[in-house]
Amino acid sequence: MARTKQSKRIIVDPKIMVGKPVIAGTRITVEQVLTLLAQGLTAAEITGRKYYPHLKKADVYAAVAYAKDVLGHERVYPLG
Repeated sequence: MARTKQSKRIIVDPKIMVGKPVIAGTRITVEQVLTLLAQGLTAAEITGRKYYPHLKKADVYAAVAYAKDVLGHERVYPLG
């Protein structure tokens, strides 16, 4: 199990969700959190009783920070 350098709240473990980055101590992927945010939910709504009441707002923010860091290292190749 590897904790990411971005946050101790995000881990990558091949035994959990096939190695997708997840919120530590859960099987909730960073992708799931980002999907809910993209659908217009707020951190407060995601961590509310309807979705994931055991998550903290800091977990949601850690997921966003992780995604930002991954995209920040993305290689872009010019076409043509």
